[in-house]
Amino acid sequence: MKKIGLGGGCHWCTEAVFQSIKGVLKVDQGFIASYGRNNAFSEAIIVHFSGSQITLKKLIKIHLETHKSSSNHSMRDKYRSAIYCFDQEQKEQVDEILSEFQNNYNQKIITQSLLFSAFKASKEEFRNYYQKGPEKPFCKTYIAPKLEHIKANHKEHYQTPLNEKKLQKKLKL
Repeated sequence: MKKIGLGGGCHWCTEAVFQSIKGVLKVDQGFIASYGRNNAFSEAIIVHFSGSQITLKKLIKIHLETHKSSSNHSMRDKYRSAIYCFDQEQKEQVDEILSEFQNNYNQKIITQSLLFSAFKASKEEFRNYYQKGPEKPFCKTYIAPKLEHIKANHKEHYQTPLNEKKLQKKLKL
């Protein structure tokens, strides 16, 4: 099992996106800090994944597509656009992938590769946010469109999130 930290938008959204990806074994939602000027905690997740089922490159592609990876808006302290690496070798790999993807973007990708320093988990009541309430207005407005994007553009890696399976089961009863 491998792991990578991802931050960009609200961690409720990022968590739901990566819980819907085949090969992702676990998602920890919370706040991640790096070093230096990025040592303050920012909303993020840690994705635990099987490298034989999904590549780091594919995870990064999905991450870049499901948050504003080329928008340096005023909330970037709270929602840092970042990929948190667990060692220097992984950071070099991420830098290379980001450089390669930059060629596919008209605007500059602002997503940074940073070394992971620390993690604080979200309160239990906020974890698995989408799974606990997909009918909530926030989920319908912000998360559902991201899941639809994955279904449409990465269908080979999409798996129905648990909550959708439960809802489908309820409807059949």
